[in-house]
Amino acid sequence: MSTTSTLFSTVSPVRHILTKVPEVTLIFWVIKVLATTVGETAADFLNVDLGLGLSITSVIMAVLLIVALIVQFRLHKYTPAVYWLAVVFISVVGTLITDNLTDNLTDSLGVPLWVTTVVFAIALAATFTVWASSEKTLFIHSIFTARRETFYWLAVLFTFALGTAAGDLVAEGLNLGFLVALLVFAAAIALVTVAYFVFHLNAVLAFWIAYILTRPLGASTGDLLSQSVGDGGLGLGTTGTSVLFLAVILILVIVLIRRAHTTTAQLTATI
Repeated sequence: MSTTSTLFSTVSPVRHILTKVPEVTLIFWVIKVLATTVGETAADFLNVDLGLGLSITSVIMAVLLIVALIVQFRLHKYTPAVYWLAVVFISVVGTLITDNLTDNLTDSLGVPLWVTTVVFAIALAATFTVWASSEKTLFIHSIFTARRETFYWLAVLFTFALGTAAGDLVAEGLNLGFLVALLVFAAAIALVTVAYFVFHLNAVLAFWIAYILTRPLGASTGDLLSQSVGDGGLGLGTTGTSVLFLAVILILVIVLIRRAHTTTAQLTATI
């Protein structure tokens, strides 16, 4: 596999240190799905279980996301703890953006799910278009300038908002249920993987399609685990699901931090 591979990349250690985002490995995808699940369950926990409401929850999480991104932008290299904290926060915020527009609650706007799905898809496509026109590449391992990183995080935010809307549209809007929605998006990701490895689908295109699809996959997983049995879920609750998935994310991030220290030490020894 070439060094420009993206679904499971083989970026050299030196190049990895220069970029602001992680190498795309199996652990990357696992944490990404876990983070998207937490985005769904944590938003519901803060909004419903703690009774903060959509507006207050949205403000709190937006402030936390801004702080995390400020720290992320000030760093000069990929730092696992900061990067994945920003991903978790942006996952929650992306969910809340869609919820503020679509949920059938007094503090939401009641916009139809199909409308938000289309709007966020257009916004994401526009972001990619401007990004590609400006930087001549969407390859994530070329992100080492503030402008490219801005495009990256904007695209990530829209993927989360789009994924939330699309996941809810399939599960609730089409009345297919959380389990069927989960299987639909898992099958779609499997097709992208086959297209990449067998039919040589463009690596950057394959990455971003898979990245988008993991959001509704995670959202459907979170809803399936946390929602009550009467609503089509397994009844584990948002608290237990969020804590479990956050714990697994923490363990995997610790693994990444240890790996990063090992890689840095090896590079230092060879210089």
